[in-house]
Formats: sequence, structure tokens, C-alpha cells
Amino acid sequence: MKLTIVGCSGSFPGPDSPSSCYLLEAEGFRLLLDFGNGSLGALQRHAGLYDVDAICLSHLHADHCLDICAYHVVRTYTPVGPLPKVPVHAPSGASRRLNAAYGMPDEPVLEKSFDFVTLSPGMREIGPFQVTAALMNHPIETYGFRVSHGGRSVAYSADTGESAELVKLAHDADVLLCEAAHIDEPGLPANLHLNGRQAAEYASQARAGTLVLTHLVPWYDQARILEDASRGDFGGPIELARSGAVYDLG
Repeated sequence: MKLTIVGCSGSFPGPDSPSSCYLLEAEGFRLLLDFGNGSLGALQRHAGLYDVDAICLSHLHADHCLDICAYHVVRTYTPVGPLPKVPVHAPSGASRRLNAAYGMPDEPVLEKSFDFVTLSPGMREIGPFQVTAALMNHPIETYGFRVSHGGRSVAYSADTGESAELVKLAHDADVLLCEAAHIDEPGLPANLHLNGRQAAEYASQARAGTLVLTHLVPWYDQARILEDASRGDFGGPIELARSGAVYDLG
């Protein structure tokens, strides 16, 4: 299983990264976790334009889903005609939300390109992967994911405030992709995002292998996020997510 970080910028694209998008590959199958704004361009460095086999959307904020609209154009208007539908596992209301974002009622709707499958907590098979979804702590319906194959696992927090479900989802995962959108300071809003220290504490509780801090908002100093994480009592490796980084899990 191979993990590629396509985009890791939080809330909006940054100068060095598009918004959230993660590519997982095994047995020739390509699964995307999130498809945030700006990520389609960077994705083409790592996969063929038509080669996405399935998509999981954690939630329906633009920085996690909006490039589905651009990918609809790709799959609808190719020189050889429309391509087969791609399954999109997403929270309830995804097709309505994304068709509204596409905003072209006189053109083919997104259902011409995608087969929307409503997420719920629990495990499902997607290609060769076992994908477990769990509800996170965010203002709208949001799922974290654990993707497993061949005895290896990647856990992804998506967007979340403090959440006991995250510890369960990430238990013994080889890699924990955990959001660290805030710096560690007093007065942070509850039930919205984590800071680096909290992300490291969750990685410690879950006994994860490597912690990769992601959803990095461009207005914060990333060195400060990493410094905060160093105070979280996690004994494993801690890294800042980087667009283009590849993790070969064997």
C-alpha cells in the first residue's frame, strides 16, 4: 500500500499545496480520500487523469470536496466521450451540495460521472481496501477514515475537534494523518479543529506508528505547529504533511 499526499492545506489552498487530498494505491487500485479545491492539478503528477477508481469524501466543506466539480468536467468531456462512473462515498446530501457548487443546470449533472454512495459509520470494502468510517467532531457531518490493506493501515482524522472516536480509528495504525489546524493557545473554539499538541496526544493514545500533521492553514507558521506537537507526549516520528510526499507501507 502506498500513500501520497496530494494536498494538505487547511481551509484554502496555500502557496505550496492545494487543499486536502490523499491518494492510496494497492493492487493497481487508486482511492482518493477527499478532493479539495486545487487538488486535481497536483493529482496529475501522481496518477493518470482518468485513473481514479473510487473517492471518499470526509465532509462537504469546499476544501475537502470541491474539485469533484472539476473532475466531473474531466470525465464528461473527454475526446473519447464520457467515462464510466466513479463511486463517491460521501455524507448525506453530497450530490445536491456538489451539483449546486457546479451550478450548471443545463449541462449533465454530476450523477453522470459519479455514483454517490451515502456514508455511515462502519467498515466497507472499496476495491482491495478495507475502509472504516467513523464520525468526527466537526460542525457538519464529518467522517474520519481508516484504510487497511495487507496488514497495514492509514488513519485519517479529516476535520475534527476533540474526539474519542479518533483514538479508536487510529489504534495501531502505521500512519496517522491528523489535522493540526490551530496553534496551541488559549481560547480556541471547541468542537472544530485540533492543534499540534492535541494531535500528538491522540497519536500517543492510539499507539500510532508515524504522525503526519496535516490540514495546515497557511496563515500559521508550520514550525510552530510542529513545536506544539513535540509537547504532546508522542514517542514516534512526527512530520509535517507536504504535497508530493510518498509513504510506501509495503
